[in-house]
Amino acid sequence: MLRGLDVKPILDVVLRLLVAAILGGIIGYERETENKPAGFRTNMLVCIGSALVMVTSQIIFNRFEGQTDLDPARLGAQVISGIGFIGAGTIIRDGLHVRGLTTAASLWVVACVGLAVGIGFYEGAIIATIFILLILHVMKKLQERFKGTQPFRVLIIESSDEPGQLGRIGSLLGQFGVSIKNIELGRPGDRSETIHVRLSLQFAPDTPLLEFFDALKAVQGVRSVVEE
Repeated sequence: MLRGLDVKPILDVVLRLLVAAILGGIIGYERETENKPAGFRTNMLVCIGSALVMVTSQIIFNRFEGQTDLDPARLGAQVISGIGFIGAGTIIRDGLHVRGLTTAASLWVVACVGLAVGIGFYEGAIIATIFILLILHVMKKLQERFKGTQPFRVLIIESSDEPGQLGRIGSLLGQFGVSIKNIELGRPGDRSETIHVRLSLQFAPDTPLLEFFDALKAVQGVRSVVEE
């Protein structure tokens, strides 16, 4: 297989790269709909690149078989370790929380799908893609349901810097049953009379969001409320 440049091996290469593009695109589309940093095109490129690496490894092995001691899995192993550098770029520390781990893991597993396609293991690649989609989409819904909460929402509040201001904001959050997961304070430039409060909040499913935001904007000293 893939020993020369005749039509059949070329079509085989095209098929493998096409399947890799489709499977990577399916996973990438799910990530795109979730507004993740590694979306449709990124996952397609990772999957195609991984498939190409395995196709290249197989060609090298077949062409030099019997002439030298080659390990056809060596290039694939480098992909598995090297993809970690791309995944690391999607991991962000947000206060006490770390975001992007799922995106990094999805990039790693997409690379593995590409390797499987590249070696011609279509069944494993397709089955893995189905499981990946179930984990990313269905399991997320189940997780939110069992937790009984919605995902984090980040609000940036611009407020006057006066005694008891944080207490007033915190009291309102308590009235609506909103949990504070992280809080950061800062000042915009040299405006010493103004503070920025960045809140990572978790809402209950039945929280009246419109009423909450209206009440928050009406708190004494609050000048603006922006969702990040």
